[in-house]
Amino acid sequence: MLLRGGRLVDPSCGLDLVGDLVLHDGTVSALGQSLPVPDGALVIDAAGLVISPAFVDVHAHLRDPGFPEKETLETGAAAAAAGGFATICCMPNTEPPLDTPERVRALVERVRELPVRIFPIGAISRGRRGEELADLAGMAEAGAIGFSDDGDSTRSAAVMRRALELSRVLGRPIMVHCEDWTLAAGGAVHEGPVAQRLGLSGIPAVAEEIILARDLELARLTGGWLHVLHLTTARGLAMVRRAKREGVHVTVEVTPHHLLLTDEWVAGIRRFAGEDEFLPPGPCPDANAKVNPPLRPEADVLALRTGLRDGTIDVIATDHAPHHERDKSTDLHRAAFGMIGLELALPLLLRLVRSGWLTMGELVDFLSCRPAGLFGLPGGTLRPGSPADVTVFDPEAPWQVTRATLRSRSANTPLLELTLHGRVCLTIVGGKVVYVDEAFAHRSARLGRRSDLPGYAVRSAPDG
Repeated sequence: MLLRGGRLVDPSCGLDLVGDLVLHDGTVSALGQSLPVPDGALVIDAAGLVISPAFVDVHAHLRDPGFPEKETLETGAAAAAAGGFATICCMPNTEPPLDTPERVRALVERVRELPVRIFPIGAISRGRRGEELADLAGMAEAGAIGFSDDGDSTRSAAVMRRALELSRVLGRPIMVHCEDWTLAAGGAVHEGPVAQRLGLSGIPAVAEEIILARDLELARLTGGWLHVLHLTTARGLAMVRRAKREGVHVTVEVTPHHLLLTDEWVAGIRRFAGEDEFLPPGPCPDANAKVNPPLRPEADVLALRTGLRDGTIDVIATDHAPHHERDKSTDLHRAAFGMIGLELALPLLLRLVRSGWLTMGELVDFLSCRPAGLFGLPGGTLRPGSPADVTVFDPEAPWQVTRATLRSRSANTPLLELTLHGRVCLTIVGGKVVYVDEAFAHRSARLGRRSDLPGYAVRSAPDG
């Protein structure tokens, strides 16, 4: 396959130029300008499009096993492919949880034939109860790429200490959801003026920061690898920045929604942080904007963006958290936490490119090169000889977020009915095409018959 005349963006190679990319036998064969067409190659005109290493998400909830009405491995993989992701890592808060080598091994077997790569994250504690350490070594051997009790903090500091000690031996991160449950109990949104206006119990920023401080100190004590999930506060960012300067082995992620949305979205006030334009109002209250940790005020959002620039934040992860519509009651106290993210990460982050907070290369770095390199996952580069994991996207293409345009089984996002810009056209995993956008397929005859694409097959809709 020859992708012709696109903008090749790959920070791992220091690459940003208009050129061609050749894929052959599951790997990147060549890249450069005005390359000859290999014999028998399918040529795809990528003029005006960006060609990058496919994206890598180290934090997604696929709800499988246990909650097929929300998502399955199959629908989650379809959503990932549509979002430009070749590799995703799934969290263990399933039913039963991924807390034993046998359960991790069973999931590894199930995902072998799916169109994207899925790597399991094992639980830190048995049953994710935070009281007794799970078999981390056994799960690592079975294929777990890290360990987390995400959805909850690990309550026992002793268990967290032992997990961090083991992380040094296993070379796997301990991925922490930082939240003091006694301070957060009963809260639905960030504790502040929006919560007061809506008459809701709030979750204070300090609930996140107290557990973050604990886990940073345990990482300092043990020398273990602490990975902070979905950081949201300016003070927490400063704590991580200081710990890094002092030599603590800590990495940190932030989500697209915490970089773009504020707690005002819960009240139906839809304006992206740092922008002047107000979008059409959403429901008030909007249960689809209820996430954990909660959306924070604009000052925190803008502080997180500075963390991208100064190197404090290592990767961007989606925290894709699908829920059936019945779980998103208009009663915010009863509604589930979480929003989908796999298909929305790219258009959200492109807003930061257009506003100057990120370059295109930095976007690709945070979504692809860094997570692959940091976690030792496939892809993250277009270097010849590497796996042919490629995303082709149109950074300006408009599309409306609707139930019909989403591949995830769930549609819980406060972005519903809004028009976003930036659309994945083509996702290739290991040289096989796993997603083709319909608009891209129809805009010219460049693709020929889609059945000609290596690996492409018509797949059933998410509910089919």
